[in-house]
This record gives sequence, C-alpha cells and structure tokens, in this order.
Amino acid sequence: MKQVAVVIGGGQTLGEFLSLGIADAGYKVVVADLNLDNANKVAEAINQKHGAGTAQGFKVDAGNQESVVKLAQDVDNTFHRVDLIVYSAGVAKAAPITDFSLKDFQLSVDVNLTGYFLCAREFAKLMIKNKIAGRIIQINSKSGKVGSKHNCGYSAAKFGGVGLTQSLALDLADYGITVNSLMLGNLLKSPMFQSLIPQYAKKLGIAESEVEQVYIDKVPLKRGCDYQDVLNVLLFYASDKASYCTGQSINITGGQVMF
Repeated sequence: MKQVAVVIGGGQTLGEFLSLGIADAGYKVVVADLNLDNANKVAEAINQKHGAGTAQGFKVDAGNQESVVKLAQDVDNTFHRVDLIVYSAGVAKAAPITDFSLKDFQLSVDVNLTGYFLCAREFAKLMIKNKIAGRIIQINSKSGKVGSKHNCGYSAAKFGGVGLTQSLALDLADYGITVNSLMLGNLLKSPMFQSLIPQYAKKLGIAESEVEQVYIDKVPLKRGCDYQDVLNVLLFYASDKASYCTGQSINITGGQVMF
C-alpha cells in the first residue's frame, strides 16, 4: 500500500512544488489549500502523471479548528492512512513595529503557528489510531531562529513553531512519530518574497531592482534558497534514513544561519 502524504498549503508556490515532488517520490498526496481550485489543479496534474487516485484536492482553513478536524476526517475516510504531513501554509506581513496592526499580527500567528498546531494534532491522532510511525514536517524559516526587522508577526510565529516542534516531538516519540522543522533561507523567487520587495526596498533605502542582490550577499553560498533545496531535505527527513532524528530545526540557509 502506498504511503499517504498531506501537504497543507499544497495548492500553490512552494507547497505546489512539494506536492508534485512528493508524488514523484511515490506517495499518494492530499493537496490541502484554502483555495480549492488551486488544490484541485495540483491534484489533477499529479493524477495525469501518476494515475487516477494518486492525489486529491481538499479545502482547508488551517487556522480554523473545525476546518482542520473536517479535513482529517475526510482524509481518513478517503485514504485510510496518513504517513507524512507537511505544513507549508504561511503568510508574512511587513511593517515597522510602530505601524504593525494587531490584525496582521494575529493573522501571522493564526496561519504560521496555530494552523501548524491544529494540523499536527489532528493528523497525529490518525497516525496513532492506525499505528503508523509517521512524519510531521513544518516548513519554517530562518526567521524562526533570528529576529527579522519589520516582520515581528512572522518571526514571532516562526520562533513559536520551533518550540512547538520540540514539544510535539516529545509528545509523539512513544509512538515512533518524528517531528521536525525546516528552517528556510530566503526563497527569492517566491511570490511571498517578491511581494515584500517594495517594503524591503523602502526599509533599505535602495531601488527595488537591488533588493535580491542585497539578500544574496548575506548568504555564504551566494544564492537564494530554491524550492528544490527544500524538497531534497524534506524527502530525507520523511524517510526511514532519518528515523533517529526528531525535534530538530534543520537549516536550509546556505550558511546564513548555522545554529
């Protein structure tokens, strides 16, 4: 029986890339996203490549408890098992602390942290019920290890994700379930980073066309983080080869963060 992976935020950008790559690695894939049309498009692309029934799209609001509970029930009824959950939902709002709204701060916490908690909780229940020593992997950020200027909501939530990962790892170790976070460097070509370029340019006092190079220059390996870099590390930590690794925050930063 094929292993089943659930990708939260799997309908676009990095989540879409990971969904496709995980399917290529031999998993059935649940593509869960707030935008159901996007989730269905990714699932259909997987099914066209790997055969009908390999993937299915689902709608989920990751920060809403009822929505996450329903997703877990639907996945259980449809696929009857979960071996891997990847939490790739995320949002970033940038502003100086004096202008940072409570609404934007709460949104950052809801999507980046509360959603991770809810999804990990509900899908861990399924793993335990089915006696599966599964894998839970959070897509985090280097901003979960070092503060980020004008990104207090995002950074606070990502720091919280590190502590949550460690706590979940302790809670679930008795069941053989491992929990790890991937701490990404700057995904310079991602829509999220690109959307923030005007704010970063204003913050740095430079032209928008110069922003990417500023961030590249901060990285010892002199390039941004690519989607493939993330997939490579994710597949290792999803595999049996990483069965002795849990509670870790793994840097994928080109050497920019080393602890």
